[in-house]
Amino acid sequence: MLHQIPRSPFQPQTHTPPSKPLPITPQNPLNQSSFEHNYRSICNLLLSITHSRSLFKGLQLHGHIVKSGFLTIHLVCHHLINFYSKSQLPHYSRQVFEETPVKSSTTWSSVISAFAQNELPSLAIDFFRRMLDNGVRPDDHIFPSATKACGILSRCDIGQSVHSFAVKTGYDCDVFVGSSMVDMYAKCGEIGDARKMFDEMPDRNVVSWSGMIYGYSQMGEDEEALRLFKQALIEDLDVNDFTFSSVVRVCGNSTLLELGKQIHGLCLKTSYDSSSFVGSSLISLYSKCGVIEDAYLVFHEIPIRNLGMWNAMLIACAQHAHTEKAFDLFKQMEGVGMKPNFITFLCVLYACSHAGLVEKGQFYFELMKEYGIEPGAQHYASMVDLLGRAGKLKDAVSIIKKMPMEPTESVWGALLTGCRIHGDTELASFVADRVFELGPVSSGIHVLLSNAYAAAGRYEEAARARKMLRDQGVKKETGLSWVEEGNRIHTFAAGDRSHPYTKDIYKKLEELGEEMERAGYIADTSFVLREVDGEEKNQTIRYHSERLAIAFGLISFPPERPIRVMKNLRVCGDCHTAIKFMSKCSGRTIIVRDNNRFHRFEDGNCSCRDYW
Repeated sequence: MLHQIPRSPFQPQTHTPPSKPLPITPQNPLNQSSFEHNYRSICNLLLSITHSRSLFKGLQLHGHIVKSGFLTIHLVCHHLINFYSKSQLPHYSRQVFEETPVKSSTTWSSVISAFAQNELPSLAIDFFRRMLDNGVRPDDHIFPSATKACGILSRCDIGQSVHSFAVKTGYDCDVFVGSSMVDMYAKCGEIGDARKMFDEMPDRNVVSWSGMIYGYSQMGEDEEALRLFKQALIEDLDVNDFTFSSVVRVCGNSTLLELGKQIHGLCLKTSYDSSSFVGSSLISLYSKCGVIEDAYLVFHEIPIRNLGMWNAMLIACAQHAHTEKAFDLFKQMEGVGMKPNFITFLCVLYACSHAGLVEKGQFYFELMKEYGIEPGAQHYASMVDLLGRAGKLKDAVSIIKKMPMEPTESVWGALLTGCRIHGDTELASFVADRVFELGPVSSGIHVLLSNAYAAAGRYEEAARARKMLRDQGVKKETGLSWVEEGNRIHTFAAGDRSHPYTKDIYKKLEELGEEMERAGYIADTSFVLREVDGEEKNQTIRYHSERLAIAFGLISFPPERPIRVMKNLRVCGDCHTAIKFMSKCSGRTIIVRDNNRFHRFEDGNCSCRDYW
């Protein structure tokens, strides 16, 4: 029994109108004598116009089709619906469908596909239900569109019903239907079901392989995604741009720069480097690995850019403190007619927040409404973060009170960050009460609260906040830093002495420490957020994980190579100061990515201008 698919508010006529008789052969349509030859010529014209994306010519031809009576021919309707779909006008596709007197399975397939391909999954599901109500059986073209819609909606329950129907009708063994099921389960986060379907398929194509790789990458199972990609290459599979996009994203998420470069080379060899999907992943890869220059190169080398590429470049600029460039890119988007979405505004608000540009942030926040985008919880969190970092804590509280939805953990977390920076422990206590009303929260909130107390010297309250964390059985995330050397990742924790080069690393830190002190560096032990004596604080802060990683880079990398360090937590204030001295004394470029942004240290200066 097929799972009841929810009905949309739009409830059209359940049954198709009675069939109209085929019209008499039109008089000289397109100056041709044969009716069959005429409609085939129209189909060829529609295919050509669809390929060239010529909307004006398509509209003219549509008018001719209506006048000539060709709308009764299923193949013509199919091509016309497809033309509007490819022109990103799915509601025009719907209009053609509704005006078609006799609807074949091809007509239903075309309109359902139009909705699924144009991010209207609810309509795709609704029309799939209507089709079943009209007694039309789905086929190997219709099932993939329905499952794609389920994947977009993350409605695994409906997807399972569609899957069951495919099994009953024998289409589950079809390679296209099976591949779409793998992709649907992967996008719904049901990676086990996706893999079971994948393993049981008698034949697999690029869609099934790509769906599995994408699923593993989304679940953070990067090693399995890379292993599957390697297996696909061994089996000589013709991978596509979606496959490459997923694998490059895995490299970006794991900051595997060298492997990412190799896959980029493979994209060049297979001519997929010009794909905007691959392009957005490559921009993200180079940005996350601290090579913003190569991200710019990728962006400028791809002639046709989709919104994903623009957004990827915007967030790269924001994270690397290229704030003015981010604003310039936004203007360029408007200039080429690319409409920003909610992610675009998150990117520019992020750029404003980490540059302290309050008025600019308020401008973009209001601009959202002009584009018909209602600010969501993430946008409000960005505004609270912007105001909190700038010391406008009262304004931040005011904007939270005006939110049309309940404040989320990220909103309160942004305010807690402002409290920590500006030492407002009273407001931090108020925020803590509000946060704990939400129920169980992440360890990060507890740590933020503890740090806010400790920074103000209120160690007892800080200890209570950490005890509350332990009582809930939640462990604070261990601070780690890592660097890539060839095909190896070297990871360090604070005070780590497990590395084979430990002796050389600590010796380098001692030598560099003496040189830094001569240059004027004085350790700021206020960033040791526990109550211990001064010498212990000094020792504790000297061997933070990022410093060990930098020392390893100094003894291992050639002088001309920048030292790129990745860190899972925010870099502390004293380490930030120390790394500026490290870059000045060593003459090296040091790039540090923490959990918020990139810091590029050169000759004693940081790209963030000490505002982060």
